[in-house]
Amino acid sequence: MGGFVVQSAAGAGLARSGGRLFPPHLRCGSDRTHRALPPPACAATVPTGPCSDQGAWHSPCSHCSCTAHRGLLAMGNLIKVLGKDLENCPHFFLDFENAQPTEAETVVWNQVNAVLEESQGVLAELQSYTGAGQEIREAIQNPGDLRLQERAWSAVCPLVAKLKRFYEFSLRLENALRSLLEALTCPPYPPTQHLEREQALAKQFAEILHFTLSFDELKMTNPAIQNDFSYYRRTISRNRINNLQLDAESEVNNEMANRMSLFYAEATPMLKTLSNATTKFVSENKTLPIEDTTDCLSTMACVCRVMLETPEYRSRFTNTETLLFCMRVMVGVIILYDHVHPVGAFAKTSKIYMKGCIKVLKDQPSTSTEGLLNALRYTTRHLNDDTTSKQIRALLQ
Repeated sequence: MGGFVVQSAAGAGLARSGGRLFPPHLRCGSDRTHRALPPPACAATVPTGPCSDQGAWHSPCSHCSCTAHRGLLAMGNLIKVLGKDLENCPHFFLDFENAQPTEAETVVWNQVNAVLEESQGVLAELQSYTGAGQEIREAIQNPGDLRLQERAWSAVCPLVAKLKRFYEFSLRLENALRSLLEALTCPPYPPTQHLEREQALAKQFAEILHFTLSFDELKMTNPAIQNDFSYYRRTISRNRINNLQLDAESEVNNEMANRMSLFYAEATPMLKTLSNATTKFVSENKTLPIEDTTDCLSTMACVCRVMLETPEYRSRFTNTETLLFCMRVMVGVIILYDHVHPVGAFAKTSKIYMKGCIKVLKDQPSTSTEGLLNALRYTTRHLNDDTTSKQIRALLQ
């Protein structure tokens, strides 16, 4: 692992740097080299090459002041995994099932939780959405039958009111995501350490992504949504031309109808909302390095991939639904990363191990992952760029 050494409490370890051997517990001297210290009883992974933190102490305790080492400290219930690509992709085990907010997280957690409490109701309504296809067909086939026209209109209006509620919920979800991004990327901690320290907020971030992909999967398989709303808009336009005012128009006016039309025209409207919100967050916070946002996303993708591909971690889940939860979250953060990062998630320089993520999805039953693979195929921004390897493209074909 290059210039790093793992020191166990059971024995002394040495690391080689520049042809010299160093003990694993060091202090940075004025010449920016690491000077040996007596090893403590705990374990650590420490750098052994030239250090940019003059005077910083390298130790495994929580008081370490070296920024190079600080990001490697384990906190809370997160478990570090030393893998072959550790330096490029930090591995953590995050307890998605039991994480609870600390006092410092409570304000943001409560704000986001108020939105998430509505999410299951929204999904239940969408899942039971049957549409007014029969009534609309009869009205179109019999344009002179006033009774059928009124019947179709009466069937469509409550459905459009429901679609309006879904759209308005997407706006609240967008604000909730922004609050979480602010909390998980704000100074002085790096994003990886935020995810370690604020596991309850990381869990809420994951829950937003899980809801988003669940909503979009249901929407994509229900053409009645587009058909109902198109009929509603045509009827409104026709009656406006005829100088007729319909009661439903006061609830969904022309401006609202235009915004809803753009929302539902998207194949994955909730995901598009979050992608736009993340891009806007980055552009509006010019003093915040874009890497703080993208590192938060790439780390979350690694968290999910490791938990899915490691039997020991999968066995920690008490609910089988957590596996699908992890897959949805992994795909969601990949798509957000691909929309926000200048070169995207599929380039060789990406911090997301795309080959491993796709393999994890393909190793699951196709009934639970085909929608997620389609989301990677059709809602990412950089998949078809020249920087995407042929191997990655072939995996998604």
